[in-house]
Amino acid sequence: MLLATAPARADLAVQGGIGFVAVTGASPGGALVLESRRGKQVGSGTADSFGSLIFRELTPGGGYVVRDASTGSTSPATVLSFKDLPDPSLYTRQSLTEGLQYIEMRDGTLLAATVRPPLFKTMSDGPFPTVVEYSGYATADPATAQPVSQLAGALGYATVGVNMRGSGCSGGVFDLFDLPTTADGYDVIETVAAQPWVQGGKVGLIGISFSGISQLFVGGARPPHLLAMAPLSVIADIYRSPGFPGGIFNSGFAGTWLQDRANDARPAPQGGQPYAIAQVLAGDQTCLANQRLRLQTQDPVQQTQMYPFYTPSVMDNRSPINWVHKIEVPTFLADSWQDEQTGGDFASMLFRFPRRPDVKFNLQNGVHASPLEPDVLFNWIAFLDLYVAGKVPDPGRVVPFAPFIYPQILGPGAAIPPFPVDRFDGITDYSQARALFEADPTVRIFMENGAGTSTPGLPAPTFELGFRRWPVPDVRPTVWYMGPGGTLDRSRPSDDVLDGFHPDPDARPAQTLPGTDQDSSWVVMPPYDWRPYLPGTGVAYATPPLDDDVTIVGPGSIDLWLRSSATDTDLQVTLTEIRPDGLETYVQSGWLRASMRHLDSKRSSKLDPRPTYLERDAAALPPGKFSKVRIGLFPVAHVFRAGSRIRISIEAPGDDRTRWTFNTVETNGDVLDEISSTRGRPSRLVLGVVPDVVPPPTLPPCPGLRAQPCRAYVPASNGG
Repeated sequence: MLLATAPARADLAVQGGIGFVAVTGASPGGALVLESRRGKQVGSGTADSFGSLIFRELTPGGGYVVRDASTGSTSPATVLSFKDLPDPSLYTRQSLTEGLQYIEMRDGTLLAATVRPPLFKTMSDGPFPTVVEYSGYATADPATAQPVSQLAGALGYATVGVNMRGSGCSGGVFDLFDLPTTADGYDVIETVAAQPWVQGGKVGLIGISFSGISQLFVGGARPPHLLAMAPLSVIADIYRSPGFPGGIFNSGFAGTWLQDRANDARPAPQGGQPYAIAQVLAGDQTCLANQRLRLQTQDPVQQTQMYPFYTPSVMDNRSPINWVHKIEVPTFLADSWQDEQTGGDFASMLFRFPRRPDVKFNLQNGVHASPLEPDVLFNWIAFLDLYVAGKVPDPGRVVPFAPFIYPQILGPGAAIPPFPVDRFDGITDYSQARALFEADPTVRIFMENGAGTSTPGLPAPTFELGFRRWPVPDVRPTVWYMGPGGTLDRSRPSDDVLDGFHPDPDARPAQTLPGTDQDSSWVVMPPYDWRPYLPGTGVAYATPPLDDDVTIVGPGSIDLWLRSSATDTDLQVTLTEIRPDGLETYVQSGWLRASMRHLDSKRSSKLDPRPTYLERDAAALPPGKFSKVRIGLFPVAHVFRAGSRIRISIEAPGDDRTRWTFNTVETNGDVLDEISSTRGRPSRLVLGVVPDVVPPPTLPPCPGLRAQPCRAYVPASNGG
């Protein structure tokens, strides 16, 4: 009979891993001590109710000894380094078959993995082109594959879904994007690639969101038998987005996502992922034994809030931007500027990817699921066909599955979005097909997604832009100065301007969508609640009607001369388009806690202010004085049509994001923030304008652009 309160006990066991030593099988409540090779105590603790304890942040090397203080018994341990690769026999001696099983990692941890042949195939029909999906979601659930793996299976790929350590039925302890987790990804790739049913002895990586982000670490670890990777909807930096945009904790999506990971890490069968509970109750002894360390999982919400500043020792290795330059395989990355979960800062790392013809970026306005919309999906399939399957692409074979895919994204009853022309139709030569794909611009941007059909909001762009690299080489930093009456003008202000407001995060809803259903952001026409600014709670500045279309691509900067009655204040800036019909379209946002205003001089530019977010650089606002504060706009691509007006607003964080909320320093409207703009001290908006873009003449519907709410334009108190 299974134990109702804890996994089955084992004799005292000591496991050395990358930077840690784990103890299981001790007496619950027993005192344990870790000593170095010289007999010095380097750690101590009490075994939890499962008889387990982890010693963390250890220097790699041998000679460690775990001492049971109650019995005096000792056990040796060796702490591994990330660079310590196992003997290749670890990979070749493991045999994987269809269904749920366990893959052994270099430190002995067992990860749950579910192998599936392609749809309508059996394993004996192999070898198959094979892809791995690796995350802390229920990726190894034997009953249901993750959506991207389901799609890959339907397209003819064998799939392997693997749960990260500390999640589902996998052993070990969950620690978000730590080095053991990345090393596990390396070991998973090498083990799967060694299987006889894998075509060519190499595999690809797929996945969206969590399993998209994990690819960037694994690719940077350079497993030799990785063929290609296709990450969708990712982040660049664990701190800047989505954790602490502008240095302000994202208590909305980031906070709830971290809490979900804490819930997933609870030991089964009392908690954890449903499939792990089901496996334990069905008698899976390995899954049960793998729960032994779960009580040692550190609460990810508490751990995150322990570090309100950027902490390099904790965050550098956990941020993809520090890994992607090491990637050595073909890569296809797709993401959305207004992604309601991960945000638009992903683009800050694109310049660090290797420059090679088989590295491609597909970008668009849209939501977290937009990389699965038809124009990008066709390119994703073509990429996998070329670089994993090694064949001429046939993206059109996904069309019969559209009625199963898009109701899950766009909502029941939504129309099926149009698919692009299959540009590989009629090509039979692999080299010709590959040359066609590699001739694509490195950066393809699908513009005005949601306005390309007669149904507003249905995924389809109106046109696209292509660039050979990121940041785009043709961009021109263009300045508009804040002037009297809420104006934005190309000339420096001739009169002194002083505009004040009382930032009040409670003046508008915290989120643009009510409730907690994240998928409501994805439907064709979400029920946005995007409100204008209440009098006195924000200021805004707008250009006169534009004589010509203005196309922007990339980040932007709002350079303010700020004075506050408080020593610190949280600011949100919002870029919008005021249309000739009196409607206003959301474009992009940025945030900053004013005390975090110190910039990284090596990474910042005229268009892209990059605060260090280091504790040593934080500084209160000087009382009674103006300080220069630069707030970065997340990257975006948008056309402001002739006759429209460009608007930038400054307010308290809130109501411009569907899923993000912020732990702000202000709790009411008692603080007075003032913006000064003079000839010698001008406040300004700086955007990256791309010249000579000719968009379709028709103004997009409002609402209609994916992830860009629409409202009636209401001037702010200062006139803008």
